[in-house]
Amino acid sequence: MGLFAVLFTPAIAAAQAQAPKGLGTEEFGMSPRELVQAIEKTEELIARCMREQGFQYIAADHKTVRAGMSADKQLPGLSEEEFVSRYGFGVSTFYTGLPPQLSTGYSPARVGLGERNVQIFRKLSPADQVAYNRALLGDDLSSTLAVALEIEDLSRTGGCTRKALTETFKPDQLKASHYNPQDALINKDPRMKAALGYWQREMKKAGFEYGHPDEIEPDLRNRLSALTEGGKLLVSKMSQDQKAALRKLQDYERLVSVKSFKMQEEVLTPVEEKIQEELFSRKVQ
Repeated sequence: MGLFAVLFTPAIAAAQAQAPKGLGTEEFGMSPRELVQAIEKTEELIARCMREQGFQYIAADHKTVRAGMSADKQLPGLSEEEFVSRYGFGVSTFYTGLPPQLSTGYSPARVGLGERNVQIFRKLSPADQVAYNRALLGDDLSSTLAVALEIEDLSRTGGCTRKALTETFKPDQLKASHYNPQDALINKDPRMKAALGYWQREMKKAGFEYGHPDEIEPDLRNRLSALTEGGKLLVSKMSQDQKAALRKLQDYERLVSVKSFKMQEEVLTPVEEKIQEELFSRKVQ
């Protein structure tokens, strides 16, 4: 029996489930309209919070934040497969230690902040830049609103971004343990369970111990954070041992990302799209 026959056989027993009323296809199970409203409300609250702390921040519109989300694993002229092959998931491979506003290359965080806020930041003194980002982002300078929404992990946010999110999202959505309800529903389907089992076995054969693709990026971010003092250690200030450890993490990221991406495209995504299509009774775009 072929691979896809194995994966799709449980479909015979699978109920033709429908998505619960109100469950959307966007991040955190929101509808496209709800996501736009959440972004715009959060941005307005961030701007107000920053103003109260004496800083200028212009609320980015939803298109700007969505552009930051869409910039994840994307570079001009490269397909996503080519990006992953060269840079893994772009977590440790682009690390510089610079705040996102001062980055000049790949940076979904900078894109999502918007050009006007980037220019405001760049006009500040170095000391004021530190204070500004502590007010805006707290301890983790990589967790802007756009990045947090894209990776669906609001737990890493801080500062005014965190404060605004607490007024926009539900308490359980702010936790690292929160999981997109649509993804949770798909993972319960017998076909996805079979596909994930196959994914786990193949990843283990390659030397990677993960239970689900969604576990990889958080693991990479945690490893990078531990290595870089929470993302604040400049590469130029690293010791030789720290630089060697960063290169080792970058090599690991490329290897695990390429293997997982290939397996996702070949095994998981076709199953996921089929189930999603059934849940929402329409073609998934």
